[in-house]
Amino acid sequence: MYTFTPSGVCAKQILFEITNGKLHNLQFVGGCPGSLSAITRLLEGQDIDKVIDALKGLPCGKKNTSCPDQLALVLSDIADGKGEMHRRHTGLAGAFRSLNPFG
Repeated sequence: MYTFTPSGVCAKQILFEITNGKLHNLQFVGGCPGSLSAITRLLEGQDIDKVIDALKGLPCGKKNTSCPDQLALVLSDIADGKGEMHRRHTGLAGAFRSLNPFG
């Protein structure tokens, strides 16, 4: 499970899983419930490269970014091999790792 705290948008957190390059279990915490619920349904099982291409750079109103754009940014990080910082560690070992200030 990945977790991402977006910047400059209404959503407070984006949670999702990636299996075999496909997006699964996408959830937005906060934001516009109707629009983001639709987005989560439409993107279920989609290839992350296609999601990035479709959503990257989308603005929201007068903002230079949007919740979908923020999702594209974190997916780009993951596609570029920089996604480990967004991985949520589960279980007792993960809890200890999250408390360790040295990594």
